[in-house]
Amino acid sequence: MTAFVFVAVLIAALLHACWNAIIKFGDDKLQGMVLLSVAHGLIGLMLIAIFPIPSKESWWLLAGSVLFHLMYKTFLTFAYMRGDLSRVYPIARGTAPMIVLVISLIALSDVMLASQIFGIVLVGLGIMLMAWGVFAHGEERALVPYALLAAVGTAGYSLFDGLGARVSGSVSGYIGWLFFLDAFLFTVGGVAIKGHAVLPKSVKIWMLGLIAGVCSVGAYWIAVWAMTLAPIALVTALREVSVLFAVLIGVLFFKDKAMVGKIFAGLMIVAGVIAIRL
Repeated sequence: MTAFVFVAVLIAALLHACWNAIIKFGDDKLQGMVLLSVAHGLIGLMLIAIFPIPSKESWWLLAGSVLFHLMYKTFLTFAYMRGDLSRVYPIARGTAPMIVLVISLIALSDVMLASQIFGIVLVGLGIMLMAWGVFAHGEERALVPYALLAAVGTAGYSLFDGLGARVSGSVSGYIGWLFFLDAFLFTVGGVAIKGHAVLPKSVKIWMLGLIAGVCSVGAYWIAVWAMTLAPIALVTALREVSVLFAVLIGVLFFKDKAMVGKIFAGLMIVAGVIAIRL
């Protein structure tokens, strides 16, 4: 992985944490995700209009990715209804790199150094350690299964999109169709569950949704582009450094508790990033 790709993925991690924080800010988490999806759909349409259609070899991977994206967003929404950002996010994101690593070692031809594999494991363990309060301090444990299912969704779409983008012929065209299809299905589902009440009347809330959508698309475009140049497992682990940013946002803006364990976990994640880059 080159230095340019490395820095780009870290920027994607920051953008990813930002859109999660924006969605967490509102009282209605389903409404937040629907707004995010509307923004995804609009940006996806623009990309579709500008860039070439993906190759036919990538469409079955695109379809699988859409399903995993829907799974991720659905269970992440349920998890956010039951727990704070600094607990839900680490579980949902920390488990995914471990899943992707195992599948990559078994089924993919991506070549990784032993130090990079060790770095991925450190990042994953450090991220999950940040969620220890769910078990150690009697916090709401109902969020755990939903966050873990969101992690399965993350691992699934990461693998499908990394492989799909590599054969698509146009990363931007692939991303455009991905976000448009995902947005259409999730928005229809949200309206079916809550009716038109899921769509807010406030211009301010619409603007927040649009900002979150721009951050989300930008973050994921960078990640998928990086997967065409570097091993999928490495990119997946690096972008989960967003958890560090998310925890800081949670502590600073949502009054989440800052504990010694989080500091230790953060140092473990940083050590993993250094091992990946060496």
